Amino acid sequence: MREELVDRVSESILYGFSRHFTRFQEITRQAQHRFETADWDGEALAQTSRIFFYDDRVSETVRYIEERIDLAAIDQTLWQDIKRQYMWKLYDHKQPELAESFYNSVFCRLFDREYFNNRHIFVKPGTAVDFLDMENPTYTAWYPNESGLRACFRNILNSFGLRNEWEDIERDTDLIKEIISPLIKINSRSLPYLHFDIVSSLFYRNKAAYIVGRAVVNQSPIPFVIPLLLNDSLELYVDTILTDSHDLALIFSFTRSYFMVSTEVPSALVNFLEKMLPTRSRADIYTSIGFQKQGKTLFYREFLHHLQHSSDKLIIAPGIKGMVMTVFTLPSYPFVFKVINDSFPPQKNMDRATVKQKYQMVKTHDRVGRMADTLEFSHVAFPVERFSDELLDELKQTVSSSLTIDGEYVVIRHLYIERRLVPLNIYLETARGEGFERAVRSYGNAIKDIIAANIFPGDMLLKNFGVTRHGRVIFYDYDEIRPITEVRIRSIPQARFEEEELSAQIWYETSESDFFPEQFERFVMNHPKVRQSFLRHHADLLEPAYWKKIQQSILNKEQRHIFPYSEERRFPNRFSERYRRDAI
Repeated sequence: MREELVDRVSESILYGFSRHFTRFQEITRQAQHRFETADWDGEALAQTSRIFFYDDRVSETVRYIEERIDLAAIDQTLWQDIKRQYMWKLYDHKQPELAESFYNSVFCRLFDREYFNNRHIFVKPGTAVDFLDMENPTYTAWYPNESGLRACFRNILNSFGLRNEWEDIERDTDLIKEIISPLIKINSRSLPYLHFDIVSSLFYRNKAAYIVGRAVVNQSPIPFVIPLLLNDSLELYVDTILTDSHDLALIFSFTRSYFMVSTEVPSALVNFLEKMLPTRSRADIYTSIGFQKQGKTLFYREFLHHLQHSSDKLIIAPGIKGMVMTVFTLPSYPFVFKVINDSFPPQKNMDRATVKQKYQMVKTHDRVGRMADTLEFSHVAFPVERFSDELLDELKQTVSSSLTIDGEYVVIRHLYIERRLVPLNIYLETARGEGFERAVRSYGNAIKDIIAANIFPGDMLLKNFGVTRHGRVIFYDYDEIRPITEVRIRSIPQARFEEEELSAQIWYETSESDFFPEQFERFVMNHPKVRQSFLRHHADLLEPAYWKKIQQSILNKEQRHIFPYSEERRFPNRFSERYRRDAI
């Protein structure tokens, strides 16, 4: 009877995971058709829907188990046997690491935190994931010495089965060759040692499909990404080839939506990408290809490992304190931890549920490279000895309802984790010359990109933006965001008489949905140097007409393509004269 129960429970969890992964793969594979037909609305809907698949299947599995086993009191040895049996079922499985995370999610939904340990869940991985793709390789090797470099890339471009015609494939392969040739330094000596490893599936996101691969020259890899776009006639063209490590990191940035990429063996794809993205952790890479729950699992393991090998204290995060969140960090670890405050000041007309909804909105929205992704955790235990006295006092004052001190641990009921950035206001205090100018220009571009994606940032003070290690400015304070189509863009009315104009009080009626772009300069650009630089690059943001134009384009369902690489990298700009000539 016991053996039968162990098998039924372990099998039901694995069945729940299989249902999840099957549905995940179905909607991911459909990305090709959505791209071929330029179904951008369908792609956005699929992106949002796919994020919820995991939690839906976990809830479904939990209900299934609760109907078939008495969970009033946990049987310690029973669940050890279930975990052991589950591990046996993962032998020869193609996604064992994902299945382990699914098991953890089900168990943690069933039981209290006190049972979360190595005996009951996979705090450490239980199965190896090396060489799982040997039957169906994740990438294909292409050898240009058999057909020539241009012909090789023509074959690569045609290998993915896209149904669209090419605008001019000969032009595109010629442009690819012009970029790649100096890097691989083809000559009679090196040519026999050259080949290209190309991931077998395209990476789909927004309005582009990406070829991901590497040139291997004398056993030295040179990673590259080739973005494919569609013209107005739905003909394919190559927009560029990216080989710079900075550009590749931005393609897989935590500020971008997750890729749609079909893979039966995620670990093999991650292994491939890990070698071409040395600044991205495995957690980052799993997340970027849509397996954000696995990204959370790996992040937490990495954090526990870091805690064991460090001794610094958790402290209040530098910068101006927020009114909605209490933020703290570990100086030796590049992330911040954000907890919703128990109460908000009167000017913040919202509650906890509203704040959580705003963060969920960012998770499911196109972040256009300008908003940080967040990891959301529940019942997180930190060693109490790692808290500074100042931080612990602050948490007791601001988030006591989310805080429990359980023996040697401080348990936080609900928190968000984000990449740590330098707040823009702090960055600008020490920035000089081009660095200062670039940051202010990037700040304005961030606002323009965000509103073009139909998000109104709300509070656009400099302190709510941060600077990444690449010098890119992104937004990270989400409690006041809303669709820009719900905002009423207004001009400040003319004062009717002098007393109104000189009054410290607003003399005209306003509502929560009103936004006056002309006030931008007064409330955000109060630093003279910032103001001068901002007006040089983004004076249009002070004009109501600019914001209304963006609103109208969204209402007209016009979808702007925001490139995850600089405009200068694009072939139409890099080879403008020849590109125009060849396109005629």
